[in-house]
Amino acid sequence: MSRVLGPPMRYAAVLAACLALAIALPAGADSTRARPGDGVGLKRIGSFDDPVYVAGAPGYPRLLFVVEQPGRIKVLRRGHKVRRSFLNITGLVRYGGEQGLLSVAFPPDYKRSGRFYVYYVDNAGNLRIDEFRRRGALRAARGSRRTVLRIPHPVNSNHNGGQLQFLGKLLYIATGDGGAGGDPPDNAKSKRTLLGKILRINPRNPRGRRDYIVPRSNPFVGRRGRNEIFSYGLRNPWRFSFDGITARRPRIVIGDVGQDRFEEVDYEPIGKARGGFFGWDEFEGFAPFECDGACARHSIKPVYAYGRSQGCTVIGGFVVRDRRLRSLYKRYVFADLCEGLIRSFRPTLRRVRRAPSTGLRVPSPSGFGEDTRGRLYAVSLDGPVYRLVPR
Repeated sequence: MSRVLGPPMRYAAVLAACLALAIALPAGADSTRARPGDGVGLKRIGSFDDPVYVAGAPGYPRLLFVVEQPGRIKVLRRGHKVRRSFLNITGLVRYGGEQGLLSVAFPPDYKRSGRFYVYYVDNAGNLRIDEFRRRGALRAARGSRRTVLRIPHPVNSNHNGGQLQFLGKLLYIATGDGGAGGDPPDNAKSKRTLLGKILRINPRNPRGRRDYIVPRSNPFVGRRGRNEIFSYGLRNPWRFSFDGITARRPRIVIGDVGQDRFEEVDYEPIGKARGGFFGWDEFEGFAPFECDGACARHSIKPVYAYGRSQGCTVIGGFVVRDRRLRSLYKRYVFADLCEGLIRSFRPTLRRVRRAPSTGLRVPSPSGFGEDTRGRLYAVSLDGPVYRLVPR
């Protein structure tokens, strides 16, 4: 089953299914006592054109960047929307369904270097990571585009992944398995393709002789497999993030969209995720999918999985770092595109059985994001962007 983001979600049948879920699962339905999320509210900070992600930029704490799927990045300055787009690449972007401009990432040295990176689906349907430079704080420089990485994505328009995240100076990239159902080419398991993976590169080369540098510590350098691969066996990791980005041993949290039975969240130390196989398409959630009695013993199991009674498409989030959100502090928050409830659980390396509702609802959630102060945002594909605030 394909998972859809963008205009097709407006189709009546899908909306009817989402409405049924909303009626069946009112806010707070799984809570009998005080729950995580108490004392937290949603503050609407603006409305945008099919927003899918937000991010802060190091060195610019008063700015927030909002990614619009058709191909623009908007800026909020001190909470007010700047009229002119920070970046407009609509002419380069194939937009519709799961395709479009999907995320932006700013490296730690952004204030000095002015370089930033975007992930989008180009007009040929390929996945592309490009570098741009800013011109002043509120505009990207025209003509500064440089292609860092282009990944062929033939045949299908879905399962594009879409997330970029920096950990130190290294850029992590989430790609989908190439689309269709069941990953017919076994892209996710193959180490010869960049689809269905978490990739890790250094997007800058001081000598300028290559588009990017592959860290020597990547797991398949000098071994069989593409050097860029960090982890493999993912179906459609639409959103992932890091927990403990300033810690010595950070962890990665991945919301991996399922086939037609289960959605899953993976939570692993970076060291274990390095070279790790996350199971697709031998497993969907905890259940065998196409293992034929010979499932890989070394596959990494999710920490949490849920079925169709709770939703249809996991929207991965963040471990909360905002101390003002006391009931959610250090909890992982996420949502589901159809259900619309923000849920949370305490991240652990053991299996999590429940992810209670926070009581907060976002229609058609498409992503989460953080600013440079660790404040958390929730994004609705219908247009609104919200900040989680104490109340």
